[in-house]
Amino acid sequence: MNASASPSKTAKASKAYDVVVIGAGAAGMMCAAEAGQRGRSVLVVDHASAPGEKIRISGGGRCNFTNLHTAPDRFLSENPRFAISALRRYTARDFTDLVERHGVAHHEKTLGQLFCDHSAKQIVAMLLEEMRRGGVELRLGVRVGAVARTDVGFSVSLLDGDVACRSLVVATGGKSIPKMGATGFGYDLAQQFGLRLTETRPALVPLTIESQALEALKPLAGVAVDAAVGCGKTRFEEAVLFTHRGLSGPAILQISSYWREGGEIALAMAPAVDVFAALRAARAANGRQALQTVLSTLLPKRLAQLLAEREGAARNLADLSDAVLRRIDAAVNNWRIKPVGSEGYRTAEVTLGGVDTRDLDSRTLEAREVPGLYFIGEVVDVTGWLGGYNFQWAWSSGWCAGQAV
Repeated sequence: MNASASPSKTAKASKAYDVVVIGAGAAGMMCAAEAGQRGRSVLVVDHASAPGEKIRISGGGRCNFTNLHTAPDRFLSENPRFAISALRRYTARDFTDLVERHGVAHHEKTLGQLFCDHSAKQIVAMLLEEMRRGGVELRLGVRVGAVARTDVGFSVSLLDGDVACRSLVVATGGKSIPKMGATGFGYDLAQQFGLRLTETRPALVPLTIESQALEALKPLAGVAVDAAVGCGKTRFEEAVLFTHRGLSGPAILQISSYWREGGEIALAMAPAVDVFAALRAARAANGRQALQTVLSTLLPKRLAQLLAEREGAARNLADLSDAVLRRIDAAVNNWRIKPVGSEGYRTAEVTLGGVDTRDLDSRTLEAREVPGLYFIGEVVDVTGWLGGYNFQWAWSSGWCAGQAV
């Protein structure tokens, strides 16, 4: 058996394996490789025609495969402590060591993010090679039908015949990016076996703005600014991008995991600057300067112009009172926006929520009440920040299950 990337044409009915993994993504391939190298007979099935498609497109094609600052507080879950065990047992350093053993050149970008120097396909190839070393069988283009418990494990119905296994691992991901085949299959399977689900919603996703406000912001489409974006007590400092739909960019994607309908977000677009003090000083030095001229030293020109016009202050500084300057300060560093929604699963990088961690063992990812059934990766209610954290959860949870099956 080997981890070839071509769909299987035939299969023997009721063939038995130690482990069947549903899903040939990051977590599923990691789990299969570990289990196979521990001597287990392993089958991985996926309805896609190629393995690791989310890996391939991630990071602009270079795969932000982990983050040096991985820690439990970088993850959202109804049980924030659940991820601690897996993240400690298989760390970002462990996965980076694996990458380096395979000779995959990589580099650190901002905020501890590690990327391949060349192509995300190298990570997929690395995982396939690890699966090959473990004798893992990979079948692609195969849809899973009925799944049932048996006296010795599970029976999994495939279009080309049933297979049996002692351990069944669900690594089907969430609902994000449906055009790549994402579905809620894993959640349905969890409920079939009596596991609870937490609310699921798109995460790491652009936010949309109602049409009237969007029309006013139309001149800013395509403008990016380094900003601090807050929602409640949570705050991220990265780029914000104004779009024809609303707001995007890393800071917006991050805050989208915390924002809820009806709530607002606050933008500070010159977070390191006391804008009021800077404008007063500029007025004292040269009151004949236009407000937008000074704002353009702090903000992109189009943004400076829009704010000056929106606040009715497109005049020389000498003509503006302290009260107006304070209003401009608030417009720059406390701009309150109430999104009406997000762009949804179509563009969401991950799904927030999923299989309730109360029903899983944190060391093995095994269902507490269904021996031999495991849920790993994005399908579980553990969602990381932007920047490689969700891949690290895939590696960590996959590795832990791979040691247990």
